[in-house]
Amino acid sequence: MPELPEVEALSEFLNERLVTRAIGRVYPVAVNVLKTYDPPLTALEGRTVEAVGRRGKFLVITAGELHLVTHLARAGWLRWQQKLPAEPPRPGKGPLALRVRLADPTTTGFDLTEAGTQKRLAVYCVHDPGEVPGIARLGPDPLDPGFTETVLRDLLSGEKRQLKGVLRDQSVIAGIGNAYSDEILHAARMSPFKLAARLTEEQTETLYQAIGSTLREAVERSRGLAAGELKAEKKTGLRVHGRAGQACPVCGDTIREVSFADSALQYCPTCQTGGKPLADRRLSRLLK
Repeated sequence: MPELPEVEALSEFLNERLVTRAIGRVYPVAVNVLKTYDPPLTALEGRTVEAVGRRGKFLVITAGELHLVTHLARAGWLRWQQKLPAEPPRPGKGPLALRVRLADPTTTGFDLTEAGTQKRLAVYCVHDPGEVPGIARLGPDPLDPGFTETVLRDLLSGEKRQLKGVLRDQSVIAGIGNAYSDEILHAARMSPFKLAARLTEEQTETLYQAIGSTLREAVERSRGLAAGELKAEKKTGLRVHGRAGQACPVCGDTIREVSFADSALQYCPTCQTGGKPLADRRLSRLLK
């Protein structure tokens, strides 16, 4: 799933290629991705793109008074196309969900695609990004200058949930998902099961620094890359997420995994849990 660093890089990539150019046609290939109908997507056609930005994990393309907002979800992606086919795309069983063709004489544009059977990619055409429910619920952006250690402390105060869940909650902090929450907790040397409200002032400061450094480093690694290169860059930059069974790059211990119904977390016992493996409830049930 694209998270804050990848969506930030995508917004920069598109800014260089879309701003000052007019939208020619918008083709909704998979109707289920479209979550709004008024104004229609056709209202974007002929408008000049003024900016491309990010709200949490949402990508926002601004064209006049309208905004094309996209959430790529777990299996969605944006593919820049230097030469689109001349004929309009046809609905089918393929991954193509939406196509945007620019208005100039070239055949340039981009496709939104989604792999797999769980279709969660979402597209909105709105007058104000705040009209999108997911954006309206977003907590503060961790890369915003206003996101201070005091803000984080206030957010965690009274939180009876585990740190892993709190970091992934978009209404608490915007943009952090499964992968970077693992990376942040590893950098902070904290257990994903630690209760958020029990952090000391020193631990809160450590977590705050880990959030900022982990996300900023990921953004810098992604900056300047083409859209098609971002997925590979994300994987190569991760130290624990997706690396169960491999050696921790910090201490050499074996990275462990805890599985859930539809996701999994990875962590280093030596760096994060005092050498003790966390209980994997799904595995425990299988062993009974």
